[in-house]
Parts: sequence; structure tokens; C-alpha cells
Amino acid sequence: MPAAPLVSSVTFSICVRETYTGDEGEEQTRFGVAVTTRLPGVGTLCPFASENGAVATQSLVNVDLGRMGVEYLDDGLAVEDALQSLLNADDGSPQRQLHGVDAEGSFAFSGEECGDWFGDRDEGTFTVAGNLLTGPEVLDETAAAYEESVPDGEDADPLAARLIDALAAGHAEGGDKREDLPVQSAALLVTTTEDREVTPYYNDLRVDATETPVADLRDTYEEAKRGFEMAMERYEEAYEDDPDAGQ
Repeated sequence: MPAAPLVSSVTFSICVRETYTGDEGEEQTRFGVAVTTRLPGVGTLCPFASENGAVATQSLVNVDLGRMGVEYLDDGLAVEDALQSLLNADDGSPQRQLHGVDAEGSFAFSGEECGDWFGDRDEGTFTVAGNLLTGPEVLDETAAAYEESVPDGEDADPLAARLIDALAAGHAEGGDKREDLPVQSAALLVTTTEDREVTPYYNDLRVDATETPVADLRDTYEEAKRGFEMAMERYEEAYEDDPDAGQ
């Protein structure tokens, strides 16, 4: 594995897989990943996703684990095989956390040298992991909030909004224990197998430097959603004629 950028600890994140019925009546899969930490710019470091899966790389971050993990998923490797092979080739794996989901499986790893409290949960359709947390309840609440949001029908909030809710639950439970670091960040990324005419603007969002990252991410989501709906109303015909115009 080539040398990769290393950045000190990223705190907690969630990766999810959901199946749903697309606009054409066919079964589709969406993937999402969201993260927050008491450092700036986490959106450039931790969350990675494609139409084949979602991966989060954290603790002493090796960005290549996320980037190459998704590339391996795109090449057809199962998430467990892809991420474990990357860890096997990484001399710093005791300091890493790496987790994710693909179309059929899931994987979660926490190295023994991650900052306390650290841990992960693998629930099959979603994974959560964190380090330098106030305690295990941060992951418990993140997981519970997401599980409660999983739609029974087609009227659920968009996955991006529900990922923010999951982050908010973990953050409210204590989140990152480093209270001496006021500058924080948060990010989310949602992808899908569905061939959409226009990708919603609110599916790829970052708040890079603030003291209220989850609240600001929610505000950013609301404004991005409002802007997307306004743009679709005004330019829907143009988007239909030229789908690339909305990308």
C-alpha cells in the first residue's frame, strides 16, 4: 500500500445500507455515511461511498483505507475481504478504526491502540464506530436513533436527514470527550444504485469548522434541500433534456 496521509483521531461515524423501491418500481440500494469530530475538515478524511458501498476510516486516519476500500468494492470485492486486506497491509492497523457496508455484508474493526473509550458495532445493515468518546453509550444512542428511523414504507425522511439525527443522538450523549478542542466538524455522504436524473444537493454535505457541527450540518441540510426543491421546480424541464446539467 502506498504511503497515505495520516491525521489524528476522528471520533464517531455510522455507515448504513438500505433497500427501497425506486421510481421505476425496481428494488434499489442506498448507502450512507456520516461522521463528526472535534477537529476541522473531517469530510475530507473519513467518509467514502459509491453505488457499491460506504466506508469510514478513523482513529489515526489513513485516508487510503477509505479511498481504496471503496475502489475495491467497485471492483467487486466483498466489504469484509476488501477492508481486511487493506488492514493486513497496513503497519499502523492497531491505531485504526475501519468499518463499512456493501450490498450484502458489513465489517467493523477497532485496533487495540485506539484512544479510549473506543469501540464499534456491526449490525449487518449498518455499522457504527468511535474513539476518544465519553463512553459506549455514544455508539448505543447513535445506533438506536438510526434503527428507530428506518422506514417501514416510502414516507420516511431522506437518509441524509436521518443520518444527522443519528449523529445528534450520539453527540447529545457525550460524543467526543476532548472538551478543550472547540473547533469541530461533521459530514455526510449518501449514494444510490438508482439512476437519477439529478442527484439531490443534500446528499453530500460538509461543515468544516464550527463549534456546533451537528446543528450546523442540520441547518446546511435544510437549506440544501430547500434549494434543491426550488431548483427542480424552476429547471425541471432543462434537467430532463440534459441530465448532466444537475451534476
